[in-house]
Amino acid sequence: MNASEVLVERLIDWGVEFVFGLPGDGINGIMEALRVNKGKISFIQVRHEESAAFMACAYAKFTGKLGVCLATSGPGGIHLLNGLYDAKLDHQPVLAITGLQFHDLIGTHTQQDVALDKLFIDVCVYNERVMGANHMENVVDLACRTALAYRGVSHITIPVDFQELEVKKSTRSKRNVPHHTSDRYASPAPVPTPAELGAAAEILNAGKTVAILAGQGALHAGDELEAVAELLGAPIIKALLGKGAVADNSPYTTNSIGLLGTRPSQEAMEECDTLLIVGSAFPYIEFMPKPSQARGVQIDRDPQQIGLRYPVEEGLVGDSRDTLRALIPSLKRNPNRKFLEEAQAGMKDWWQVMEERGSRRDKPMKPQVVAWELGKRLPANAITTCDSGTITTWWARQVPSKRGQMHSLSGNLASMAAGLPYALAAQVAYPDRPVVAFVGDGGFSMLMADFVTAVKYRLPIKVVIIKNNVLGQIKWEQMVFLGNPEFGVELHPIDFAAFAHACGGVGFTVEDPDECGAVMEQFLAAPGPAILQAVVDPLEPPLPGKITADQALHFAESLARGEPNRGKIALTAISDKVREMI
Repeated sequence: MNASEVLVERLIDWGVEFVFGLPGDGINGIMEALRVNKGKISFIQVRHEESAAFMACAYAKFTGKLGVCLATSGPGGIHLLNGLYDAKLDHQPVLAITGLQFHDLIGTHTQQDVALDKLFIDVCVYNERVMGANHMENVVDLACRTALAYRGVSHITIPVDFQELEVKKSTRSKRNVPHHTSDRYASPAPVPTPAELGAAAEILNAGKTVAILAGQGALHAGDELEAVAELLGAPIIKALLGKGAVADNSPYTTNSIGLLGTRPSQEAMEECDTLLIVGSAFPYIEFMPKPSQARGVQIDRDPQQIGLRYPVEEGLVGDSRDTLRALIPSLKRNPNRKFLEEAQAGMKDWWQVMEERGSRRDKPMKPQVVAWELGKRLPANAITTCDSGTITTWWARQVPSKRGQMHSLSGNLASMAAGLPYALAAQVAYPDRPVVAFVGDGGFSMLMADFVTAVKYRLPIKVVIIKNNVLGQIKWEQMVFLGNPEFGVELHPIDFAAFAHACGGVGFTVEDPDECGAVMEQFLAAPGPAILQAVVDPLEPPLPGKITADQALHFAESLARGEPNRGKIALTAISDKVREMI
């Protein structure tokens, strides 16, 4: 047995079913081992290694299992980094496997001579160069276990000539006892002490206006979140990665927070006297309560996250669901229901505004219309993925989360281009569930070649592309944050429907809001992978749920300083605010 065969068989022992990657001469030994074992483990070929890393991250997010990606030496390995940082920042267990040049040419300026183990130092929780065939088993076991235990990225890199070395007793060091490691992983399950639970309950019971911030760590704790919300009279505010934690029709949630969040969420944060953070490292601390405003309790499986974003008084380290279950018996019903009732009234008004914006018949078509028509038609078992940009605002607001659905995107890294590979990974993991990517034309065009991956593997993903021919988020940041006119953000148009057909999929186009619903139904019902390009108004601003005076001032400054579309933009923005007030 050679080193590559040990690697692949050990991955199988660890329960790995899929490896996402792109072949290359630096990993030919590994590719052969995958070929030999193709009945036990599947290699999913991508068109760009960045897609492979995003897919490994998304696979881990959607399944909780180890995601694995594979790339060749030099540039192939370098291409993995963006997707690996996505995994690092969102705390997902991923194993990256790369090749190196011949062991006795490393560091001699040979072709593609990149020390990937050194390059990957910052992104990894475990990072090792394999030094021979007898080294492989030990390294693979520790790499897999570390990624799972610390919910991060492990990386092993293997010189190309070592990949086909035979495992021999004669080359094994005397202290390297054969098979002294195992393929077993014990999930850490810390339980807060009774004293810690009591201290947390005392803080929460003393609160008059309690708010809950839930993130991806609470995705499996929806029932417990609602039980706590009912006891404490607390609205549940969702960080974006926690979109699926509680359905948006729950009477307890005010949906998302931040620039793309809702007005009731922001008002709850501004008015609460107590904050319970559950499984979230929401990074935009400017949207959190002021440190002196509210007392805080935080639940997280990672002790390092406690007190990271807010100066909480009590931290409970453990699984969100188990910890909430242990906490609930100590919580008292808050007699003050006004805070929750005001949030509920605010959300009733908010959803009326969202429906109105999603039902408009203006031309050019508004992006909210496309999101609303999609959201109405997604079944309870649907999985949606999103990209980063203005597209995220429409997805967060106009695609309601239903109980049983799964939703994800690149969270803390907020990388463009992740929406398509996320959808591919979700469909690989759940072949019988409908998967829809909701992406912008800027993000999609970065890795659009991997739509053909869906065609090749018969993955019936559906890709909705909001086509406005502009890098919308950057445009509005230039205007609203800096007060500058837009610059360098226009995109040359691409016919994405024609592209879908060229790849062997199906393409649809919609421009008329009156036809959007009907075309959406045809698109979702199409067999196999399909693209719907929705041509929308590029001047529709992703206005924050609650606009600050500084944002309004910068917006006005950008118009005054020569914004090329200032007349239409001002008219659109004013029209949107008038409609909201009515």
